[in-house]
Amino acid sequence: MTAAVSIDDLVVDYDGFLALDRVSIEIASGESFGLVGESGSGKSTLLRAIAGLAPVSAGTITVNGQTLAARYRDKAFFRQVQMVFQDPYGSLHPRQTVDRLLLEPLAIHGIDNAEPRILRALDEVGLGASFRFRYSHQLSGGQRQRIAIARALIIEPSILLLDEPTSALDASVQAEVLNLLEQVRRDRQLTFLMVSHDLGVVTHMCDRLAVMKSGRVVERLSSGDLASGKVEQTYTQELMVASKGFVRRVIAPAPAG
Repeated sequence: MTAAVSIDDLVVDYDGFLALDRVSIEIASGESFGLVGESGSGKSTLLRAIAGLAPVSAGTITVNGQTLAARYRDKAFFRQVQMVFQDPYGSLHPRQTVDRLLLEPLAIHGIDNAEPRILRALDEVGLGASFRFRYSHQLSGGQRQRIAIARALIIEPSILLLDEPTSALDASVQAEVLNLLEQVRRDRQLTFLMVSHDLGVVTHMCDRLAVMKSGRVVERLSSGDLASGKVEQTYTQELMVASKGFVRRVIAPAPAG
C-alpha cells in the first residue's frame, strides 16, 4: 500500500542552521501520526516543509505517491492536504464573515454548490447556520478553531497537518476540539500528522509518533509504548517527566544554630 506521506532524509537549512537534519518518517493512509519534542526541535518546520512554507535543501517529500518539488505547491496538492494552525486568533481574517472564510477555498478550487457545503461544514464542526454571518471577533477561541477546521475540511482533503491545534485553548475547550478532530478523522478516513508538545494529547490522538530533538528524529514508538513508559531514549524520558508538570516539594527547615 502506498504511504499517504513519506519523508526521506529531509533537510531544511536556514543559512547554516539545520532546522531539519535528515528527517525520515512514513505515514500510512488513514493513520494519525504525532510529532513531539521541545520548542525548536523541528516539529512545526516539518509540517511547514510539507506545505511548501519552509525551504527544503535536500531530501524528498512524497504525498499519495507523488514526489513534491522543493517549495512549489499547486492546487492539486492543496485539494489533498490542508493545514490547521496553532493560533485561532491569527489564522482567520478579522474583516471576513465565517461565510466568506468558508467560501474562499471553494472559489479558489472552482468548487460549485457552495451553500450546502458551507452548511455541512458548519454542522460537522458542531456550530451551525447561525454562525454563518458572524465575524471572527464575535467568536470564542474554541469556535474560531472549529471554523479553521471547517475551512480545512470544506474542500474534502485526505490529509490534515495539525500544528498544535489546541495549545492556545482552555483545557475544557481542548478536549472538545480534540474529540471533534477524532470524530472527523473516523468519519472521513483522514490521515493526520499532528504536532504537539503535550504527550497526553499525542497518546490520545495518534497511533504512532516520532520524538524530535535539534532537528532530528531520535526515537519512534507507538502511543501504547509511550503510555506505558516503554521508551529507550533519555530525552523521551525527560519529556515524559516534564509533561507531568511541576512537583511541589516540602523543604525541611534548616537545623537551628
